[in-house]
Amino acid sequence: MDRALSPEGHAGAEHVAALLRNAPIVAVYASRARRAIQTVEPRATARGLPVTTSADLRERRLSGAPVDDHGAAVAWCWAHPEAALPGGESNMAAQQRGVAAIITLTRCHTGETIVVGTHGNLLALILQHWAPAVDDAFWSRLTMPAVDALTLGTGASARTPLRWDAGERFMPYA
Repeated sequence: MDRALSPEGHAGAEHVAALLRNAPIVAVYASRARRAIQTVEPRATARGLPVTTSADLRERRLSGAPVDDHGAAVAWCWAHPEAALPGGESNMAAQQRGVAAIITLTRCHTGETIVVGTHGNLLALILQHWAPAVDDAFWSRLTMPAVDALTLGTGASARTPLRWDAGERFMPYA
């Protein structure tokens, strides 16, 4: 089911737009999920930019069937990154897909600022690629929406990812 943002989600999207109001954004991307698009849409609209969707920014498929304990299933996947639940995608496969998407987008926008709207588990897996301390505990503490900044250099080397904190500034990961 492609669910829309809740009223709280729309308020969060407006907050993200306000946080990024002074950023020199040249492009906005999102997964094809309606809630991902709706999260980045206010900033895109304010800049007069379209939201370009990418299937590779989709959330990691945890399982082909409903799981009884979602948190436990996600923790198991983090503990076994190469394995997948039946019908699901492994952390390793999802991370490779997400990182490849980010690298492709940044190569299209060398030296420019872009916004990418994706999903919590995939976001954590992408960030883990450059900040190995990111784990399932990090994922479980993500806010909705979460705002992280990643600066990629030539060849997709990265500076330390940054997280938006309550003091309304980007801070290095601890």
